[in-house]
Amino acid sequence: MGNHNSHDKPSTDGSGSGASTPRGSTRGARSGSSGELQGHTDKPEAPAPLSLVPVEKLGKLLAQRSQKEDGVNGVTENSFTKYLFPRYPELARQFYWYIHRLGKCKNKHIPLNTFRHQCERILAILDDNIIIDTYVRMFCTDPEEAKVTPEDLRSLLYVSYKLSMDYYPEGPQTCMQINKTLNAVVNGCYNKKESHSVGFVVRWLEEHCHRLIFPVHRYCVHLLATRHRELESQLESSPGESGTGIELATPVLDRVGPRAALLPVSAAWLVAATLSQLYTRPLKPPPVTTSGGGSASAAWMSRLVCALPSHWVPLYSSNEHGLGANRFLHHTLAYRGPTLVVVSGKAECGETVTVVVASPQEWRETHQYCGGPDCALVQLYPTFSLVERGPRMLYLNTCIRGYPKGLRAGADPRSPQLSVNEGFDGFTFKGAPYPLNAIEVWGCGDGALRESQLDVKKWQVKEAERHRNVKISAADWIEHPDRYLLEMAGRPQYNTTAS
Repeated sequence: MGNHNSHDKPSTDGSGSGASTPRGSTRGARSGSSGELQGHTDKPEAPAPLSLVPVEKLGKLLAQRSQKEDGVNGVTENSFTKYLFPRYPELARQFYWYIHRLGKCKNKHIPLNTFRHQCERILAILDDNIIIDTYVRMFCTDPEEAKVTPEDLRSLLYVSYKLSMDYYPEGPQTCMQINKTLNAVVNGCYNKKESHSVGFVVRWLEEHCHRLIFPVHRYCVHLLATRHRELESQLESSPGESGTGIELATPVLDRVGPRAALLPVSAAWLVAATLSQLYTRPLKPPPVTTSGGGSASAAWMSRLVCALPSHWVPLYSSNEHGLGANRFLHHTLAYRGPTLVVVSGKAECGETVTVVVASPQEWRETHQYCGGPDCALVQLYPTFSLVERGPRMLYLNTCIRGYPKGLRAGADPRSPQLSVNEGFDGFTFKGAPYPLNAIEVWGCGDGALRESQLDVKKWQVKEAERHRNVKISAADWIEHPDRYLLEMAGRPQYNTTAS
């Protein structure tokens, strides 16, 4: 992250990462036959020795449409938007002028060799930090000063959100609270400042929501690698964009269970980009092999776009099940998988504070702090931030005497960042007290974990009923201790006849 201090000036060497640091400039184009990175060249107009066939075909098709519709020998913004990104004109505009700047194009159009060379560099980006840096620079409205405004960041985040919602596994989704979610992220990054350097924004995204920009890159790579097939078959009939075959790993909020209001779809999209993949469980990509006729570049492409979204199921909602420690324990314990505990309270000024506690394993009552390295505490609203992440930062105790009671989250046991009191009617966050208005628990494991938890609860109910219905004979009741307790309470006479 420290290397981003030198990113305050835009790149002028045509590197795919858009950065002028050695790390960004050494990443060249990927060979279509071997998948190895080519060396950096000082002439961005010169094509790579071996070019990717999909990009070469795509460039030729776009150049043909530009020649036919605009009378230009090259790739124009009109054909680029119309045939490559028809559903996302803002992404098309930013992407087009980004590679236009990197290619040092003298005219408004992009020469075919320059287009092919810059697109191959985009496809060759593998480093997560360079991916974030590339798209932050792409949406920067002031590339000369390398300054990013809040509107620039908001525009990039909205594109990522729109992509994730359009390719939602259950169909396109909308969220009424998307503006609230985007404002929380922008306010968390800028803190009422008018602009930040590219390096600062990149480092903030890496620290707080490192996977938030990846859907944009996956989508761009997917289109650059596959769009030529659709253009060859559908160019004359329809310029529409199908975008089939891409999974963006947005978690699915299961509708079965208690009604949930603290975690809307846009908040789930944001939290999923912040936490580790343990909570989103993407499908493991296939191994990269060159045997059996498959190329390394094709296998790498399948690794990039292959992801399986998880289903987050609501386990407990205080608005439906009631607010209290016993209600929380009843609906949360025995779920042997990762969970999200969403806590919400309203301050005296009327501002609602929402915090998410991410537990990578089953909740247990104990007098010790527990949890693996994927534990996290996230402030969701009104300002978004990853407060803390690390092992042994979760604490839950409601029955062990001599130790603090309640739910806690934080690496410092003497001063935890979040502390929910014993009665589950108030909490303290970063030292400030709040009344606890609502709490929700979401299970992030597979369906089998939820079924197992329900089976355990059914067994507990049956056991309780069996012990409650035990019949006692008259002879046993004469010496039963409960009889003496009742007599002391003022009820000495009982029928001792056998039932």
